[in-house]
Parts: sequence; structure tokens; C-alpha cells
Amino acid sequence: MSAAPIQFYNRLTRRIETEFVYGEAPLRFVYENPAGRLALRALVRRRLFSRWYGARMDSPASRARIAPFIEKFGVDAGEFAGPVESFATFNEFFSRRLKPGARPLAGGDQTLVFPADGRHLVIPDLSLETNFWVKGLRFDLRALLQDDAAARRYEGGAMLISRLCPVDYHRFHFPCAGIPGASRLINGPLYSVSPIALARRPSILWENKRVVTQLDDTPAGAVLLLEVGATCVGSIVQTCAPGVRAAKGDEKGYFRFGGSCFITIFEPGRARFAADLMQHSAAGREVYARMGDAAAEALTA
Repeated sequence: MSAAPIQFYNRLTRRIETEFVYGEAPLRFVYENPAGRLALRALVRRRLFSRWYGARMDSPASRARIAPFIEKFGVDAGEFAGPVESFATFNEFFSRRLKPGARPLAGGDQTLVFPADGRHLVIPDLSLETNFWVKGLRFDLRALLQDDAAARRYEGGAMLISRLCPVDYHRFHFPCAGIPGASRLINGPLYSVSPIALARRPSILWENKRVVTQLDDTPAGAVLLLEVGATCVGSIVQTCAPGVRAAKGDEKGYFRFGGSCFITIFEPGRARFAADLMQHSAAGREVYARMGDAAAEALTA
């Protein structure tokens, strides 16, 4: 069984680091062990399992997990909008808000920012093959969007994949100003979005339950924003108002317990990504950065 470490480039420290994976042993068991894959198909990928786990994180008893989690993973409680003692359940802690100014926004109107804290990869041209998880993989845009017209519109465009770990801040935000449309739910299973899982089944990103929102009237044209659920994600909650213009960095919503993923898709020729993101993505390595950090520059059509 493979146990290759997950490495990423940390933009904050400017070093390549190894990820400390929450629940790594069971995760490797269900995706890398034949017996574990039976459990994956029969139970773990199903919504019932994630609902059950999410309910546990909503119970008063789950509050006892908060302090040990903060200590073990070095979560900065000084950023929290309220004291640690104010969280009644683990899910309240997990979907916490941060103090104003904890995530400053980079640049002006043309600077596109990361929509969430996490580990990020970019696919600069969706019409080409990538080598991130499986050599020669081509991202299936039609399967992801379940909309042929949208798939044609964004073919040859660019994609930013932002992977959130359980240790991350789990609210997601608008990468630029714009007017969000109504969100569209596409149901699916709930596989893990960890590289451990994606190496075995890269199609997870276009199979899992997901929510699609089109953001119009932006500096980068029409931008698609997708929240992708994953194992043990209790729910995806939208807090924005469709049809109401949002400013860059405004909150769009939040994930409840579990690792998860946010995907941003740009039309062809409308985004120029940061050099470190391009460099490390080309090497198949994620870049850790926080919401509000510069991700790309918007380009005119």
C-alpha cells in the first residue's frame, strides 16, 4: 500500500512542506486497500454516512473535540470572531467566522483573489491534458457542469481548484466583484477530495455532489463558482443573495464538517494566474494560500 506523503508549496513560508492529513490512516485504508474499497463503495461515499457523521459534529458532546483539535493542528484562535468557549458544537467551530481584517484582500478590481483558504492548483487550459493526479488526464467539463452550452463556453478556459482540509477556515468568498445568479445543485456521491483519493479516482471532482453559481458582470467576464462536497461534509450553505451585486471578498457561503473543494472557472483568455501558482501546478504540486491572497489578474476580452 502506497504511503507517499502529500507535499505542497506554502506561499506564507515560501517552502515546500508535507501535509499533516486529518484521519490519514482510515483515508488510506478506504482508497488504497482492497478491503477498504469495499467499505467505500458500500458505505463511505454515500450521503447517509456523511449525514450521520455531520449529526455527530452537531451534538453537544462534539464540543469536547474543539480544544484538542486546535492544539493538535495549530489553528490560530486569535483570528476567530468569537472566543473558543462560544462554540456549542464542533460544527459551529468548523464553520466559524473570522475577525474583520483577518483576510485582507490583495490588489484592486483587476486582481482576482483565492475564494477560500486551502491548497490550490490551476489548469490553465481545460482543452488540454493534465498530469496532476493521473498522467494524461483530461478534465471532463461536461460531466462537471451537466450543461452542454456552458461546457462549450468554458472549453479552453482556465480552472482554479481550491482544496480545503478539515483544519482550514471553511467559509468561501467571491474572488472578484460581480452579480451571482441562482445556485444550481447537482447531486452525486461524497468521495474524499484528498490527493490520496484523487490519485485513485480523479473523476471524483466531476462526480461528487456540487453546487454551481454563475457570477456575471465581473472584471473577468462570466465566472463559474462551484462548491464540491466530500466525505463527512454535512452540507453546503449559501449565504449570498442571488441577483444582488457582491463585492470582492464578500462571503458566498460555508461548508459544514469535512474536507471540501471550491472550483473557479474562467472563460478563455480572461485570467492570468500568479507565477508561483503556474510553476507549482505544472509540477503537480498544490500551493497553500489564504482567502484574499492574489490568485490571478483579470484580462479584458
